[in-house]
Amino acid sequence: MNKDPASIEVISSGHTAAHIHGKSKPRIQWLLNPNASTAWWVPIVSIVLALLFCGMFIALNGINPITVYAKMFTGAFGSTYGFSETLVKAIPLLLCGLGVSIAYRIGIWNIGAEGQFIAGAIAATGITIYWPGLSGMWSIPVMMAAGMAGGALWGLFTAIPRTVFRVNELITSLMLNYIAILCMDYFVFGPWKDPKGMNFPGTPIFSLGQQLLTLGSSRLHMGLIFGLIAVVLYAICMKYTRWGYELRLLGANPDAATYAGIAVNKHIILVMLISGGLAGLAGMSEVSGVTHRLMYGLSPGYGYTAIIVAWLAKLRPLGLIVSSVLFGGLIVGGYSVQTIGLPASLSLMLQGAILFFLIAGDHLGRYRLHRSQPRMKV
Repeated sequence: MNKDPASIEVISSGHTAAHIHGKSKPRIQWLLNPNASTAWWVPIVSIVLALLFCGMFIALNGINPITVYAKMFTGAFGSTYGFSETLVKAIPLLLCGLGVSIAYRIGIWNIGAEGQFIAGAIAATGITIYWPGLSGMWSIPVMMAAGMAGGALWGLFTAIPRTVFRVNELITSLMLNYIAILCMDYFVFGPWKDPKGMNFPGTPIFSLGQQLLTLGSSRLHMGLIFGLIAVVLYAICMKYTRWGYELRLLGANPDAATYAGIAVNKHIILVMLISGGLAGLAGMSEVSGVTHRLMYGLSPGYGYTAIIVAWLAKLRPLGLIVSSVLFGGLIVGGYSVQTIGLPASLSLMLQGAILFFLIAGDHLGRYRLHRSQPRMKV
């Protein structure tokens, strides 16, 4: 007896689905929609899954995960001091995350915020080294300008190879991070090392006129104002300006943007200058508002964490504020769990798990269920 062969139908997404003649039962297909945006619930589910995933490893150490997470939450948000420290950590994450988001808007994968952060810190510190007698009213504005210029220059080192030589920005921005770190090490171990610092690898302490104002006796400084103003400007530009429209068009459909006469390379250079400048401002805020000197190990990875901040926020202004505070709380909470015998690196494990589930959720969120009726044999 001859059996009817199965026929293969090719669907628009490039996937295939088998349909057997003579069967009336509908089939469920997963269709890929490349232009679909991630569902709003994906970040929330990603955080929950990350907590459950890391909770398994915590439980293997004989510690109740709920106790650990409660300790982290209390340490980060349970007191005025803890919350102020969370905001201090959120400032560089907000500024760097905003810079990364602007680059992502046009499909430029800037993972060099860490290097741009450090370049801004070096440039701002250079003002205190070579112009120590600068008037107090001018010190902070000049340091801000220098920090933004340093970060923007570091961003330009990624933009030029991308636009001129078509070099992948992932490679250049990542490699420039290590160059910036080595440059900082050179200065703090070499010509800028404080001769009175008891061999500590750092520059001399900034004068009071070179330090950002803080709120009361806390370490919360004016960098928070810088970040909030930058987010508001970002929201206004993206929604109400022609430049913002062109960025959104470039990110959604580069071919259509090119056909419409938008100068792609010009936008890449401008966006990387702004992206690097914001990360450089974060570096300036850190040395002027927190450490009051350029020092070895200045950043615990703010630039890398900012990538997760931007991804979790889905590049939205309000989302950037919320996610930066959340990850600032993770960092502070990581210090709190040391009192119960766990390392502070627990916060890094949580960050990595959140990123993993975000990527998985973003990919799966682009698939849609589709019920298809098989073709009947004539």
